[in-house]
Amino acid sequence: MKDLPLSMVYQLLEPGPVVLLTTTRRGRANIMTMSWHMMVDFEPPLIACVVSNVDYSFASLRATKECVIAIPALELAPKVVAIGNCSGRDVDKFKRFGLTSVQAKRVAPPLVAECFANLECRVVDTRLVNRFNLFVLEVLKAWIDPAQKHPRTIHHHGYGKFTVDGEMIKLKSSMP
Repeated sequence: MKDLPLSMVYQLLEPGPVVLLTTTRRGRANIMTMSWHMMVDFEPPLIACVVSNVDYSFASLRATKECVIAIPALELAPKVVAIGNCSGRDVDKFKRFGLTSVQAKRVAPPLVAECFANLECRVVDTRLVNRFNLFVLEVLKAWIDPAQKHPRTIHHHGYGKFTVDGEMIKLKSSMP
């Protein structure tokens, strides 16, 4: 074993696939790239996510308490990274990156048609927002694109490095 700088710990514990988070405020939709999220509970599905208070989406999520988490497949990786490298303060990201917004059923922010899954969410807990920028979201409606068979996701490991979903294995489990 050798020492690892504490600033690199996050690269060991990446939380899951890189996703897109959409918000809408004052009639304007925005989209951001996010990789800091985790499941908190199953039914209803609760997701904790960190949105930096310097991100344009932070104020919108805090004010409206609604968002969509859109899950892109590997084919969208270049757009997903490009979305994360610019600010919605300066540009209409849907337009710039050629993504299709689709009206959601339960929240104002749009779904992303090109993603294989979309989760309509509302903020249900903000107690850790001031301290950690952590929002707890309840999934109100979930969508899946059946045309996208076996989508592979990307997982961020920092500094432009990503892992792509690989082979799936199944092991005996007592859980359903």
